[in-house]
Amino acid sequence: MNQSTRLAAQLAEQGLSLATAESCTGGGLSHLLTSIPGASAFFVGGIIAYQNDIKERFLGVPKQVLQDYGAVSSQTALAMADGCRSRFGTDIAVSITGIAGPGGGSAEKPIGLVYIAVAVNQGTRATEFFFSGQREQIRNAAISAALDLILEALNERRRPY
Repeated sequence: MNQSTRLAAQLAEQGLSLATAESCTGGGLSHLLTSIPGASAFFVGGIIAYQNDIKERFLGVPKQVLQDYGAVSSQTALAMADGCRSRFGTDIAVSITGIAGPGGGSAEKPIGLVYIAVAVNQGTRATEFFFSGQREQIRNAAISAALDLILEALNERRRPY
């Protein structure tokens, strides 16, 4: 069973809903999830927030966060995931923001830098990644990492405290 099918089964089994906020993956995660038969049982929707203005208006990312840390930052990923979860009213939200290339990188923020955040009831966590390869390889690696992080968050929810 692949990652997305495993995720779909776990979300359905637990009766949980999911929404996405994507930037550098351009809706690739949402596309993958909605390719699964029965995805409407858990997938509520997603926003492709490619430009900062969309991150602000539709996800509630504070302008100050974007100015101070940039669109590709853990702070922005956290705000995107929290805003997505709040606006869609889901149990879980995931956000992906990064630099897929071939341009746009710098010494401080190189091509392949990606931040993924997962928001759940217990809180929101962002993870930094550095992926190598061409644009599509970076985007696909980010999607795969996002699936892993969501699965990890689901497994943490199931552990007794």
